Amino acid sequence: MKKTLVGFLLSSVLVLGGTAVMANSEIEQPFAKGELNPYSKFFTGTTHLNMLVTKNDVWNSSIGNVTFDAGARTNWHKHSGGQILLVTAGEGRYQEKGKDIQILKKGDVVKIPPNVEHWHGAAPDSMFAHISIEPNIPNNETTWLESVTDKEYK
Repeated sequence: MKKTLVGFLLSSVLVLGGTAVMANSEIEQPFAKGELNPYSKFFTGTTHLNMLVTKNDVWNSSIGNVTFDAGARTNWHKHSGGQILLVTAGEGRYQEKGKDIQILKKGDVVKIPPNVEHWHGAAPDSMFAHISIEPNIPNNETTWLESVTDKEYK
């Protein structure tokens, strides 16, 4: 039993630069990761969504906590009213069409202007979480585009 437990723990932990990190298990973040993402057809890999604020007659935004397993990412997409990302955990990636990929870390803020094609997601070897804010509702619509290829991602 003890040998099996040690084997399980070793297979569940990656050691990166002397720091133990759980691989696609859990990530420490301020909000619950929520349920499997109902928009998964617009993502590569496994993601979870916890809606913190949904649009209604009082709040002019939609705010959700999105958690990505390592390597998971959105398709290319754009928001007619823009988007704001607040990175809360892990390491991620963000790219606007025609620009270099940016590495995202806890505490980073990404302000995406209206109608800018982009994608975001986890690093290849790290889970990732961010708060997604979609302002300017009800006129902010998301247009989902093609998948981010492995070549584009790496």
